[in-house]
Amino acid sequence: MNFLNEITDRYPQAVSFAPGRPFEGFFDTGDILTAIQRYLTDLAERGVPPERIRNSLYQYGPAAGQIRELIAASLRADEDIDVAPESIVVTVGAQEAMVLVLRALFSRPDQVLLVSSPCYVGITGAAALLDIAIAEVEEDENGFSCEEFEATVRREIAAGRRPTAVYLVPEHSNPSGNSLSGPDRRRLLELAERHDILVIEDSPYRRVSRGPQQPALKALDHRRRVIHLGSYAKTVFPGARVGFVVADQSVRDDDGRGTGLLAAELAKIKSMITVNTPPLSQAAVAGVLIASGGRLSQANVRAAEHYGESLDAVLHELSRVFPAGERERLGVRWNTPTGGFFLTVKVGFRADDAALSRSAEHFGVLWTPMSYFYPGGGGTDTLRLAFSYLTPAQIEEGIARLGRFIEAETLRHGPAPAAAPSGEEGSPA
Repeated sequence: MNFLNEITDRYPQAVSFAPGRPFEGFFDTGDILTAIQRYLTDLAERGVPPERIRNSLYQYGPAAGQIRELIAASLRADEDIDVAPESIVVTVGAQEAMVLVLRALFSRPDQVLLVSSPCYVGITGAAALLDIAIAEVEEDENGFSCEEFEATVRREIAAGRRPTAVYLVPEHSNPSGNSLSGPDRRRLLELAERHDILVIEDSPYRRVSRGPQQPALKALDHRRRVIHLGSYAKTVFPGARVGFVVADQSVRDDDGRGTGLLAAELAKIKSMITVNTPPLSQAAVAGVLIASGGRLSQANVRAAEHYGESLDAVLHELSRVFPAGERERLGVRWNTPTGGFFLTVKVGFRADDAALSRSAEHFGVLWTPMSYFYPGGGGTDTLRLAFSYLTPAQIEEGIARLGRFIEAETLRHGPAPAAAPSGEEGSPA
């Protein structure tokens, strides 16, 4: 991220497909004040005394959060996830939720965290900070593979390690953009139950992607196998830095006696890290939840349509700049996600930091090397395109520049091997 920020600052006129930010055209400064006032009005209408309303903004709040009831109601309305407010902890973004969950679950040197590969760097970074070993579950052309998941579990067990949890983004994942199919969701839960593994579900893009979505893993979870991470960075605004974790698993002591919910343990850890999530930020998110009746899917209809149109625009421009003959000549192919903020493009040369520097300096276009997202190495010939905060005009110009860069870079490195034939806009990367 430091390198990406540095190169973005160095070439401010470049079209940047690097950071996966929400589209800034949806933000209005006054909306924050309106949302906070809506929350305060709701408290007053429910009979909360004025001094408690005042303190809900000005004082430290409970470590587990003060809007858990609203989050629980929203999960029921939007996701068919029915959990008690006590099973929720409000966090400083989903990133803190990852740290809390890993800190609570991992305490022995033989434990290992399974991650999809490629993988969001936030979880691997958190694991590294906590000195937690990871094992990669390689994605296939369709994304997370249950077959590879089970094979990885068996390899780790055979090596004397204990697979404890698996982390994945089931919908429109960062970085690949791939999604887990309905049958594979049920298969994953069956395998997790069989091997006594918890599933850490990270789901930031569901409610900003158009069209019907597959059920969340937590909605299918009847054995309390899934720990669900949520974030309001994409559905409300990232500056709030509010996320949450649903952890309704029972915690037992060494004698097998129940000691409460995992959420309570997470709140204890949180109280030693950030004390509590800022009440002002929680109030702003609460106001949006109240205004939408808890249905962020409805509050984000316009945003989801915008991101869907942006995805369509990128795919259209890729097909225009790289028609079938050019794709074969240059060794270019890409995947076709159904939502989210990202897609990947495979090229016929090494797409590393040096190539990115040349792309920025000589062609005015930025992207992210996919090699950043492979914990054990890989993705050296693939780049990630984030399209979420660009306008249609920027996308058109950016893909044109990308085409000129790929043409020049391919000539620089010599002929590329022919890409596999495809009946779609691009064969899966």
